Amino acid sequence: MKKISLALVLAIAFTSAQAAEARTPLQQAIAGKHRSAEHKARDKYRHPEQTLEFFEVKNDMTVVEIWPSATGWYTEILAPYLKKHGKLYAAHFSPDAELPMLKKSRHDFEKKMKARPDLYGKVELTVLQPPKFLQIAPDGSADRVLTFRNVHNWMKRDQAASVFAAMYKALKPGGILGVVEHRNSAAKPQDEHAASGYVSEDYVIDLARNAGFEFLAKSEINANPKDTKDYPKGVWTLPPSLILKEKDKKKYLAIGESDRMTIKFMKPK
Repeated sequence: MKKISLALVLAIAFTSAQAAEARTPLQQAIAGKHRSAEHKARDKYRHPEQTLEFFEVKNDMTVVEIWPSATGWYTEILAPYLKKHGKLYAAHFSPDAELPMLKKSRHDFEKKMKARPDLYGKVELTVLQPPKFLQIAPDGSADRVLTFRNVHNWMKRDQAASVFAAMYKALKPGGILGVVEHRNSAAKPQDEHAASGYVSEDYVIDLARNAGFEFLAKSEINANPKDTKDYPKGVWTLPPSLILKEKDKKKYLAIGESDRMTIKFMKPK
């Protein structure tokens, strides 16, 4: 076996360092070693760089992330990205939520935040749990409010109108609301409680407009044409949930994660 020279090792290290420095702050946050391989594997479905760029998120902004998961998939990106120059509010469940599942999600999220104060020490937790807790950030303070695959949950509990109103209230005039949601077929009538987990674009646009937002644009960044939206257990049949476990698992893995709308709205100036 040939020995690798010290000069070659140093050259490779220098090149790698140059490549890392050439990344934008957002790319650095996405490529960070703090993100697990499991989370990074979902980038091909969730497209965090393109999505956050479409929502025009800058690293000196005040951003509200709505209902982060227990593992904080997007928080892992947003927190380090905003740490130096911006502000991140994480509008989570109440620590005193009645449902054990919600309480555990909040607990696990807090535990994750406390474990890495270097990354998450500046994240401020607020509470979004209608009808009691609706102030996700100080009124008129946020440049961006972002919600990822949550609208169907609010519809299920008849909370969508009040949550959109809360997001509107938190934004500055001219601020942007970014919505990613499982997209229903335009040809199917929309179930008001979104039992399948899928929501039509028109329904989301109406919710936003009724709250006072102006429609800005939509993108196909998170589209998946393989998603037929007709599964026995709704969207949760697909990964990452795979609620049917081993039954037809290969089939659903081949489809991938759901087809998603990506839409941005503005609070009028």
